[in-house]
Amino acid sequence: MSSNPGVPPCWLRRCAACLLLVVILPVPAGAARIWIYRDGGVYDDLDRPYLRFNGQMAGISEPNGAFYRDVPPGRYAVTVDSYGVPYPNQFAQVDLGAGQEAFIKVSSMRVKVGGEAGVGSRALFFTQLVAAETARAAIARTPFYGSS
Repeated sequence: MSSNPGVPPCWLRRCAACLLLVVILPVPAGAARIWIYRDGGVYDDLDRPYLRFNGQMAGISEPNGAFYRDVPPGRYAVTVDSYGVPYPNQFAQVDLGAGQEAFIKVSSMRVKVGGEAGVGSRALFFTQLVAAETARAAIARTPFYGSS
């Protein structure tokens, strides 16, 4: 440990260096990018459901986490495994051209199950298309879990 009080400890310098290693590459030529993030709010469920693009698994939705996938241009239904039968507008749909990015927020809530008395609860998940400037600010405060 340094005897100079103005110099951060060695472990702190190493942590800061690791954070700088996360470099987000530009969208590859001819591809599009879908960002997925969860804020991890007070009421957010801690389950880690599978996230799907057009029914195909694309990753795991981590509480308070973010990741992206580079995809071919096209139309995507962005869903997340959730309790019960999906209802209208529960999941986001997005059309992407080459070089475009979409930002999808995953959120959750608990619902009672087991009859009128509600003997238990399960997580109900949603996906929502979010404006780029709003999403980028949220993602900047969120741990990054990788890319495709």
